[in-house]
Amino acid sequence: MKRRDFVKQTSLASGLFFVPSFIQAFDGIVGAAKGYRRLVIIQLSGGNDGLNTIIPYRNDIYYRNRPKIAIQRNTQLRIDGELAMHQNLTPLKRLYDNGYVCILNNVGYPNPDRSHFRSMDIWQTASHSHEYLSSGWLGRYLDRHGDEPYNGIEISDKLSLALTGDKSSGIATNNAGRLYRTAQDPYLKLLIKHHRDEHLSEHNLGYLYKTLIQAESSAEYIYETTRKGRSYQRYTNDSFGKQLKTMAEFINSGIQTKVFYTSHEGYDTHAGQLKTQPRLLNVFSKNLEAFVNDLQKGGSFDDTLIMVFSEFGRRVRQNAANGTDHGAANNVFIVGKNLKKNGIYNGLDDLRRLDANGDIRYEIDFRSIYSTILRNWLGVQDELILNDQFEYLDFI
Repeated sequence: MKRRDFVKQTSLASGLFFVPSFIQAFDGIVGAAKGYRRLVIIQLSGGNDGLNTIIPYRNDIYYRNRPKIAIQRNTQLRIDGELAMHQNLTPLKRLYDNGYVCILNNVGYPNPDRSHFRSMDIWQTASHSHEYLSSGWLGRYLDRHGDEPYNGIEISDKLSLALTGDKSSGIATNNAGRLYRTAQDPYLKLLIKHHRDEHLSEHNLGYLYKTLIQAESSAEYIYETTRKGRSYQRYTNDSFGKQLKTMAEFINSGIQTKVFYTSHEGYDTHAGQLKTQPRLLNVFSKNLEAFVNDLQKGGSFDDTLIMVFSEFGRRVRQNAANGTDHGAANNVFIVGKNLKKNGIYNGLDDLRRLDANGDIRYEIDFRSIYSTILRNWLGVQDELILNDQFEYLDFI
């Protein structure tokens, strides 16, 4: 069995058994790992309607295209002379007013794909729209920098493509104790003992056993380190709130992980958008503020950068079901204490010059955001990870 086939096909790939080998070096390490930079990615899955999130409240074209679902002027949270936030983003507005938020508008890519699965693949792999890659951009980051003291953790029970590399990948878990207990399964212990006894080579499935050993070591390290972590805030009692609470506990424990990933589901608002999206934005915003406050109290916020994205925006014109259909360019939020530019990074594109499908045209290639984060925040050569060069932005 080839390594690549094992990585792609095994049912173990989504979680416990995707662990880079260097994690073994952390066996028995105690204490916080402060002073290095970490990246947190929050994915709004389903295609959040960016136009009802960051609202062009002075633009009549917006109201004409959305007679029933436009956010009314008297409820919005004004942020400048042209744009406002949805009223359920009050916690995000507080972070914005503190200088912790940069809003990038019109983010997308050439020849956009409006399929959830394909567009998410493009965002997670950093590919061109005509290109199909089998590794994620963060997975390739782990591949290239796997000798450093970090790992990538997705707070989930399934590993996304973004954290999947060719040689090293992240690990998916939303419960360190459960992860550790899984690694102590007698059958897995027997497999590991068999490998150690037989000294199998990589050509006769030694890679499989090596991965099991690394997974066992990683699970123990994560469990022993993160159980010292604390959360200082109250989160909503739903899956997203629990995910961010777990992530805050992990980070505040001092775990030597530089990339964290999680998702908030449900943003595919084809119908009844005014009932669904406000509820989701309320949950997102409350938990994001709690997460930032948690990291501040734990002394971890200075070294953390948060990026919030969705796989595409929505059509400018509402549909017959009082919802919106799949669109193209969207807004991206960057949250952190050390932003070079906070507030509105660039204005919303002209709604009079939509593309042929009635969508906002992209101005910023999303891979320029990745390039900027890789080079200016994580301090690595972005073009080697993204397999191309993209314009650098000025937000960090």
